[in-house]
Amino acid sequence: MSSPVSAFSAEVSGDPSPEGAGDPSPEVSRDPSSGDDELARLRAEVATLRAELGARTRRGDRGQAVRRTIAAVLAAVAAFALVTSVVGLWAARTTLTTDRWVATVAPLPRDPAVSAAVAQYATTELFKVVDVEQRLRAVLPEQAAFVAGPLTGQIRDQVRKIVTDVLRSDRFQVLWVELNQRVHQRMLAVLNGTSDVVIARNDRIELDLLPLINQALRELSAELPTLFGKQLTLPDLSSGAIPENLRERVQEELGVTLPANFAQFTVYDSGKLWAAQQAVATAKRDLALFAGATIALLIAAFLVSPGRRRTAVQLGMWLVVAAVAVTAILRAVRREIIAQVPAGTYRDGVDAAMTSIFGLLRERGVQIIVIGTLLALLAYLVGPGRFPVWSRDRLARATRVTARGVRSGSRVLAAHAPGWIAAHLDPLRIAGVVVAVILALILSSWTSLLIILVLLIAYEAAVTLLAHRHPALRQA
Repeated sequence: MSSPVSAFSAEVSGDPSPEGAGDPSPEVSRDPSSGDDELARLRAEVATLRAELGARTRRGDRGQAVRRTIAAVLAAVAAFALVTSVVGLWAARTTLTTDRWVATVAPLPRDPAVSAAVAQYATTELFKVVDVEQRLRAVLPEQAAFVAGPLTGQIRDQVRKIVTDVLRSDRFQVLWVELNQRVHQRMLAVLNGTSDVVIARNDRIELDLLPLINQALRELSAELPTLFGKQLTLPDLSSGAIPENLRERVQEELGVTLPANFAQFTVYDSGKLWAAQQAVATAKRDLALFAGATIALLIAAFLVSPGRRRTAVQLGMWLVVAAVAVTAILRAVRREIIAQVPAGTYRDGVDAAMTSIFGLLRERGVQIIVIGTLLALLAYLVGPGRFPVWSRDRLARATRVTARGVRSGSRVLAAHAPGWIAAHLDPLRIAGVVVAVILALILSSWTSLLIILVLLIAYEAAVTLLAHRHPALRQA
């Protein structure tokens, strides 16, 4: 009894039925021409179905290729947008938040290059208004007037050293924080349009270094009381309180009239107030929109992608490329800025200051590179490739071997550790105390001392309990 499938195959191929071979039924008459027509029709239908299937396959392949291309482009754009968003968020938080700005610039006076540049600037400004050489000529005998020039150079070096010491002192740190808080709060008030003091045409915001020079003059007057002909009685600003009439008091003590811009860095010029206010408002709005668009691009890339693992690999690689590219651009901009500063102490100071200010942004760049690398690597290793499969197999084997080793070691340790600890209990206790003392000498903060004490107590209790698990000590 033949199956319907074999019968249909025989009919399509034109062969007689296996059962009827050699014994044709005389009752059925077959027209050869009708059988050929039926065979041709079936073959045409098969060819048509194959063509339709091929067309659908090709359309599906083209659709997959288009989706892969779109996902790859979206991943690349999203990676660059993400890195740019990080830079924008860092800039906004650093420049538009007073506490963040103060925390960023607080370490600058302690930097040797920065303090050297500021000390040189402050000394130059002071010697512009105080004619030290003329003062020396007035107090020196006429025969010794020729030494006034060399003495002036030595006094300049001494003043620069005093200013540097003041800059790096703990007392000036409080004053430096107060100065930056005042300047930044005033600048934000102007940029946000809430200032009652600064107008758009005539005023500027400046970082005034007169408090630094005031402190340096106090130190200088104490070391060289005859330089000014009297002992200067200037206010002590180490508490951070800056009197409103500080300029008048310095002028009175020095007996000179200070220029309007004496020892001041201009950090804002109100001649561009409208443009600055619009730039800040636009930056706040566009930054939020840009961050939202970045998230939308990331979601769209994975929704469009027919292979999300491949898209994750691409995103990780593009994150690394974007971080490196943006870092290179920022370094080029930094070089252009530094190149505009005169070579020497000032350029070194600006370079060191920018290095310190951009430190957090560099950390973010390194983090993005690490995250991108790990994302691409992990997405690749979970794939079906030959190397990922081999790696996962090796890792599984290594994990099993390690687990067996840990279990064996734990059993051995549980069996023999109490005896060994019991035999060496006193040396172990003494070693714990010695290590704690060494750590206490290295880490001298109160928090670290408390942690060391807690760890020492836990260690001593642990070795004692383990030792008492030994039968000898248990019987004793």
